[in-house]
Amino acid sequence: MHIEFRHLRTIKAIHEAGGLARAAEQLHITQSALSHQVKGLEDQAGVELFVRRSKPLKLSAAGLRLLRLAEQVLPQVEALQAEFTGLRDGSSGRLHIAIECHACFEWLFPVLEMFRKSWPDVDVDIRPGLAFDALPALLKEEVDLVVSSDPEDLPGVEFVELFDYAPVFVAASTHPLAQKPWIDAADFRDQTLITYPVERTRLDVFSQLLIPAKVEPAAVRQAELTAVILLLVASNRGVSVLPDWVVREVKYSSDYVTRPLTEQGLTRRLYAAVRSDERDKPYMRKLIDLARIEARKLQAV
Repeated sequence: MHIEFRHLRTIKAIHEAGGLARAAEQLHITQSALSHQVKGLEDQAGVELFVRRSKPLKLSAAGLRLLRLAEQVLPQVEALQAEFTGLRDGSSGRLHIAIECHACFEWLFPVLEMFRKSWPDVDVDIRPGLAFDALPALLKEEVDLVVSSDPEDLPGVEFVELFDYAPVFVAASTHPLAQKPWIDAADFRDQTLITYPVERTRLDVFSQLLIPAKVEPAAVRQAELTAVILLLVASNRGVSVLPDWVVREVKYSSDYVTRPLTEQGLTRRLYAAVRSDERDKPYMRKLIDLARIEARKLQAV
């Protein structure tokens, strides 16, 4: 027996309309064409699908079985069609994000909260477990966007600028280095440096300052959360280097000081790495716009 979607729509329409004439009108076909379609379906099934002498027209037991199939299958087909339509016009899709910047969670969550209200049909997820293999995952289409401060020349990948930030030194206001106008690499030699638990090459203080200067701090202590890092710093358990927008709350606190790294200061740029053929998707553009807006708000505090 060969059942098509139109057969399921026909059974459902006749059941709801209670007769061939009204069902044909709903389906935008002639009553003759509809009767021919029903007869062909009954010939295939080998049983009658309708009780012919009833008014309104009623389904037989076999017809009711087919109706149940229609009520199960047709909504799924319609949902799939709507999903494909959304994919074509850019109103739905998948946006799985990997983050190479550990501190970026605190900046990204408000962005995603704003994004979901405008694009509820986009499947958003964050994949922190891919932090160290994020760009290969992007190429394999395992993720769709990577937040990174280290652009690479990769075929089929674009690094879209988000915003610039300054890594700054953070110490307790009573710390001896708090008296300096800026901090050099050599100042870390006798310090306990408190960092996020990521590879050194992913930390600005190492990649931009200590490794080039061949300076090793006296000790390195790791903490997962920014709040914990700041707590340890305030307790004079060590010093840290964080993005300027992360320490916005401590700018006006008497417990901490922030100082630029080197006399000239350091500036870094954050990027959204995306596959080139997906950069212009409407929801991708919207997320990038929101990310830039949120960054300006943080830096203005």
